[in-house]
Amino acid sequence: MTNLFELYVKLVGLVLLGFILGRKLPSTVPSVVGHFLFYLGVPISIVSFLYQADLSGQIWIAPAIAYLAILLGALLAWLAIKGQTYVTNTMPQQPTQGSLLLAAMVGNTGYLGFPITLAMVGQQYFAWALFYDLLGTVFGAYGLGVALAARFGNNINNHQHITKAILINPALWSFAFGLLLRQVKIPHLVAFYMDKLAWIALTLSLVLIGMRLSQLKSWRSLPQVGISLAIKMILVPLILGSTLGWFGITGSAAKVIVLQMAMPPAFATLVLAETFNLDRDLAVTALAAGAFILLITLPFWLWLF
Repeated sequence: MTNLFELYVKLVGLVLLGFILGRKLPSTVPSVVGHFLFYLGVPISIVSFLYQADLSGQIWIAPAIAYLAILLGALLAWLAIKGQTYVTNTMPQQPTQGSLLLAAMVGNTGYLGFPITLAMVGQQYFAWALFYDLLGTVFGAYGLGVALAARFGNNINNHQHITKAILINPALWSFAFGLLLRQVKIPHLVAFYMDKLAWIALTLSLVLIGMRLSQLKSWRSLPQVGISLAIKMILVPLILGSTLGWFGITGSAAKVIVLQMAMPPAFATLVLAETFNLDRDLAVTALAAGAFILLITLPFWLWLF
C-alpha cells in the first residue's frame, strides 16, 4: 500500500504538472519534449534498464501474450459493435468503428506502462514489460492497427510512411543495442549516469502525458468509449490474466504482464486516427478517460494478481 500511495503521488503529481505546463507553455513544447523522448530519452532508458534486467525464464512469451491481448480486444470490440447494431438497428459510421477497435486493442505500455511496472514490480522484471511493448504493442499498433485503420478510414496511402516509422524507430534499435551491450562490462560510473538519465526520461514521459491531456478538449464520445475501455482495461486482462498459469507465468512476471494488458489506450491510436481519418474525437476521449480510469483499476489488478 505504501508503494501504491507513492506511485499515485508521483503519477498524479507529474501528470498534473504536465497538464499545467501544457496550458501555460507554447503549444509547440509538447512536440519538442516528445521528439526528445522518442529519439533520445526512451532509447537511453531502454538500454539502461535492459542492461540491468533479468532475461532468464520464459520472457520471450511476453510478445505472444501481447498479440493475444490485441486480437482478443479487437474481437470483443467487433462483437460489441455488432451487438449494438443488432439491438439499436443503427450501425456506427466506419471511422467511428475503426477508432472503437483501436481503443480496445492497443495500450500505453511504454510511456505509462514502464514507470508503473518499475514502481510496483522493480527492475528485475522490467524486461518482461520491455518485450511486451517493443515486440508486441509496437508491431500490433503499426501492423494490425494500420490494416484496420486503412480498412475503416478514408486514407489508404500512408502504409509506406507507417512502415518506415517502424523501421527507423529508435526504441527498437536501442533494444537491439541493449541486448548487445549486455555482453560487455561497462564502467560503474557510466552505468550510474545511464540509470539517472533513464529515470529522468521516464519522469519526462509522465509530464508529457499531462501536456497532451491538457490539449484534449472533447468528451462528447464518452458513452461510446466506455465499451472499448471496459474491453481494453477490464475484460482482456481479466480473461488472459487468469490463463497465464497455463503458460507457466506466475508471480511478479504475471503481475507485469497483467499491468501491461490493463494500460489505457495508447497515443498511437490517436496518431492512426489522424493519419487515416478515423473518429478523432472518440480517440481523444478514449485517451483522456482511460488515464483517469487507470487510477481506479490499478489497485484492483495489484490485489487480484
